[in-house]
Amino acid sequence: MARQRDVDLVEVAAQASPPVCRLMDFGRYKYEQSKKDREAKKNQVSVQLREVRMKPKIDDHDVDFKTRTAAKLLKQGDKVKVTVMFRGREITHPQIGKNLLDRVFGNLEDIATMEKTAMLEGRHMTIILAPDKKKIAAKAKAAAAAAALNGVAPREEEDEAVLAAAAAAPVVGEEDTDDDTGDDLEEMEVEAGTSGD
Repeated sequence: MARQRDVDLVEVAAQASPPVCRLMDFGRYKYEQSKKDREAKKNQVSVQLREVRMKPKIDDHDVDFKTRTAAKLLKQGDKVKVTVMFRGREITHPQIGKNLLDRVFGNLEDIATMEKTAMLEGRHMTIILAPDKKKIAAKAKAAAAAAALNGVAPREEEDEAVLAAAAAAPVVGEEDTDDDTGDDLEEMEVEAGTSGD
């Protein structure tokens, strides 16, 4: 019957009793499925994991600056990995890093949720924050209502330094480099120089 109509006999449900088959042009069906998949993929928004790094001996102003950078990234819809890097004997006091991460999360609590709690991995303590769209929308709505009440247009108070830092925040996973990449480069140059002798 399928050959008479120049179509394919496709098994739809093999587990059914009796098995269910359908007469269709399978090539056209696959083409339309791929078209739907491409259209669905086009409408998807990819969320990136961006990183904000700091050290335990960071000043209050620098913590505020890094927090504003993380807030900007969260408002853009990206997840943020906040990392405290310990050097030398700083690793003997992980509570300092934990308190620092708690302080950053406390400042960002109104726009973010904690996806991963503080965890010490080697010499790095990290948390992962995800944007909370409901909290961000509620905050924007409250700011708009307050601005309407005062008769002033709502504005974002972002300075150029925060915007530049947000743009320069590394994407986790693309180029995950450590602080000692310069040493590796010097070693390669030394090896290249000695190979010609």
